[in-house]
Amino acid sequence: MNADQSFSRPGAIDLSSLTASAATQPPASAGGSYVLEVTEAVFEQVAQQSMQYPVILVFVSGGDRSSQQVATDLAELVNGLGGRMVLGVVDVAAQARIAQALGVQAVPTAVALIGGQLAPLFQGTRDKADIKALLDQVAQIAVANGLTGRAQPQAAAPAPEQANGEPAVDPRFAAADEALQAGDFAKAVQEFDKLLKANPRDSEAQAGRAQASLLLRTAEVDPAAIAKADAAPDDIDLQLAAADLELVTGHAEQAFTRLVNLVRRTSGDEREQVRVRLVELFETADPADPAVTKARRALSMALF
Repeated sequence: MNADQSFSRPGAIDLSSLTASAATQPPASAGGSYVLEVTEAVFEQVAQQSMQYPVILVFVSGGDRSSQQVATDLAELVNGLGGRMVLGVVDVAAQARIAQALGVQAVPTAVALIGGQLAPLFQGTRDKADIKALLDQVAQIAVANGLTGRAQPQAAAPAPEQANGEPAVDPRFAAADEALQAGDFAKAVQEFDKLLKANPRDSEAQAGRAQASLLLRTAEVDPAAIAKADAAPDDIDLQLAAADLELVTGHAEQAFTRLVNLVRRTSGDEREQVRVRLVELFETADPADPAVTKARRALSMALF
């Protein structure tokens, strides 16, 4: 599998044999994680999620320690990506028809669903580092094919209500959120701009705009952007594109480091351009993320 692979070709999974008798119900999952148990009843629903972000399926057997270890490693890695993909765990003993439909012949086996298309990952045991490298490839392929959605934690609690009974979610963001869900990132940016015009200090709108802008820029990103940037370290546009790609594929620290180093090597308007983009990328991450804290300190030192 390589980052240039396209999933627009025919060959979507035929789910009819699995869904004909399955009752509709939400997937079971671990609390607040991006890992869920996949059964026949929810298989089609899970596969549909792959139209927004990759779905990794790992086939395991309860009595097989090696498959359980692979599932554990995958869970840790996927949860660390913050919703850029989800992991579905399939027990081959309980869900034999799913395994048969996907041609699984042994455990552990891992496959990826990207845009409704099946991509084999590996069969048998793998080191965690090898698995991480494969997930990186999946993330890059997804971005290259315009799949830049973010999953919600599978067991996220419903939004709390305020004391007056009104939903805690600010309705001002409804139009922007709707655009994001529809994949219309340009419209989402416009909606956040409207909010910022009314209140330039709205930190939530600033963060939302930064996220929407990142998704817009990476919607048609060149999967070779990182390699090209590494070959041309002083090309500002290539460095900015590479940092975007690193961020959306779960490598925030590398993205921040790339731009901090670029700040050190530039001056004048170019330095300001890079600084502004780096600060914008900070807005897309959790402020408490150690990578953000470290990069902010490094940026201050680079500037002064």
